[in-house]
Amino acid sequence: MKKTTIILAAIFISLNSFAQYIPPVEEDVKANLAEWQDLKFGMFIHWGAYSQWGVIESWSLAPDDISWQYRARTERNMSYFEYLQAYEHLKDTFNPTEFDPGKWADAAKYAGMKYVVFTTKHHDGFCMFDTHQTDYKVTDEGCAFHSDPRANISKEVFNAFRARDIKAGVYFSMPDWHNDDFWWRKFPPKSTRANYTAANHPEKWAAFQDYIAAQLGELTSGEYGDLMLMWYDMPVTDDSKEAKYDWERFAKVVRGNQPGTIMVARGERSIYENYQTPEQTIPEKALDYPWESCVTMTYSWSYRPDLEYKSTATILTMLVQIISRGGNFLLNVGPRPDGTLEETAYERLHEIGDWMQVNSEGVYATKAVAPYQDGQVYYTAKGDYVYAYYVPEDEASAEIPSQVSIPSFVPVSSRGVTMLGSKQTLKWKAAPDGKGVVVTIPESLRRKLPCEHIWCLKIKVK
Repeated sequence: MKKTTIILAAIFISLNSFAQYIPPVEEDVKANLAEWQDLKFGMFIHWGAYSQWGVIESWSLAPDDISWQYRARTERNMSYFEYLQAYEHLKDTFNPTEFDPGKWADAAKYAGMKYVVFTTKHHDGFCMFDTHQTDYKVTDEGCAFHSDPRANISKEVFNAFRARDIKAGVYFSMPDWHNDDFWWRKFPPKSTRANYTAANHPEKWAAFQDYIAAQLGELTSGEYGDLMLMWYDMPVTDDSKEAKYDWERFAKVVRGNQPGTIMVARGERSIYENYQTPEQTIPEKALDYPWESCVTMTYSWSYRPDLEYKSTATILTMLVQIISRGGNFLLNVGPRPDGTLEETAYERLHEIGDWMQVNSEGVYATKAVAPYQDGQVYYTAKGDYVYAYYVPEDEASAEIPSQVSIPSFVPVSSRGVTMLGSKQTLKWKAAPDGKGVVVTIPESLRRKLPCEHIWCLKIKVK
């Protein structure tokens, strides 16, 4: 039998490396960040021309000697430069004729997702928006999809999600492996970083900063609507002091166009990293600064055929554990080359939505509350209430027991405990050891529970 706790233990980390946090000073940024923290649940979308091959986003272009990076080249029996040339020609054949961002947004809306982060440009440099800085983009006449009225894909995605009251966020790769001012064609690439020394060629690095600033200006100009956040991936360049991104300049561009925009300069540990982003991991304890776990629905960020999906119970357990520790949950999907999501993705989103219809009160705008967890029970709090989620240890035969111990909280009255989705008042009594209470779940309720997988007790404590 597969146990949810065992699955999730594999992705817990201490996160001591995430300890340094510098809060923003701008009042409009702080207000936007507080609003974002209340949203709790969002959709991440990794999609690009690379989806045609079903490879791991841009990573097969990385020249490092790592098996999962070079496997795609080996499978196609190509040398590195042959592979690079063929990969860049994926632009020519990218033609997602079934692209329907409204359907994605409808599924996200039902699932209870409150914001979206879309990959406008991944590390390969292929732009999913109508930039004027390069012809390596979906709207270029060399791309099969360029003449479609939906060709400015990022704009279509953001408009569709905003139309359903879902906040929009930009994923933007800082490295650009197609740009000659990052991977200079004069030299072969040596790693994922710039392949020249900025100290020796300051004009190249300066030109790359100009390129980034221009693209950020395009994205925040208003053509792509209101953007809550800018999510910058992999900002590390090289070990020299000269090769540093000009974050002050980028912030002025972004916030000059859209004041208050959240900046997420991942790993910078600076005032431009307004929240931190543990990837494929969940902190083992509550953190006292804004954070978001970004996790895949399968085991890849982008589309790969025949991948196993995480179960609905596992995803919901992640959600509960993340919010109990004060974080947000950004759940990733990877569209297919034709622009559709796999049916399993839609099934997971619908099942998550069924659960959220019952339990969203204990999700949105809640705060972490010590001790955060007692065994299989996880806590959040809002106003006069604590929300206690019972998470079964074994998802294969999930059920709630006839009695649930709540060691850390005591209701203010005899009618102070209910289960979300049920109007029935639950009986409770002081625990035998004097620590908290024991809540009785009557058989009539256990036979007809308001949802599946995880159940939430609403406890009035004030």
